[in-house]
Amino acid sequence: MMDLDPRQYEHVIVNDSDVRNIVLSYLVHNCFNETAETFLACTGMKQPVDYLVDMDKRKSIFHFVLDGNALKAIELTEQLAPNLLEDDKDLHFDLLSLHFIDLVCSRKCTEALEFAQTELTPLGKLHKYVEKLEDLMALLAYEEPEKSPMFHLLSSDYRQNIADCLNRAILVSAYPNLPSYSSMERLIRQATVVRQFLHQELSKDGPPTFSLKAFLKN
Repeated sequence: MMDLDPRQYEHVIVNDSDVRNIVLSYLVHNCFNETAETFLACTGMKQPVDYLVDMDKRKSIFHFVLDGNALKAIELTEQLAPNLLEDDKDLHFDLLSLHFIDLVCSRKCTEALEFAQTELTPLGKLHKYVEKLEDLMALLAYEEPEKSPMFHLLSSDYRQNIADCLNRAILVSAYPNLPSYSSMERLIRQATVVRQFLHQELSKDGPPTFSLKAFLKN
């Protein structure tokens, strides 16, 4: 394997069509449908019809999760990607947990407890969910759950993460050949890894080396 200095690529010209595909991939993955349509019209790129049709459905699901309607998100997900949640128990548990959290925050503790017993407890029998179920149930003990040690479960970041995971899972289920992460996100991840690698190499004696084959493989 040949190790190459990454500085050799400073003057590599990036094809405009590649840049456009990267931008479009990001817009489609993240459900920016109006922006994607405008971008396609301005660039004259071929419209990926199926992706744009399902983008509206994915966007609705995404916002239902963010807006506190996890049950509706589950319903629409089962229509768009049948068997997804049945196969992905972790994601299903997280979505159900959001509904439980919304009930707790609405001070509907009796309803939350009943929901936990019927929907969460059966899944909670699996060892990997026990600790998380205990954290969820502990929220019932606080008059102000947002001030409890489990306050992170009520955060927008927690909800956003679940919405992102669901969106990626739907993409993989509906389009097996489409990466779960957009090209831009993967490039950022790869660039971060390369930067960390170069930082480590620069701290050593001698010029940094870089395996092009290993990088492209990732």
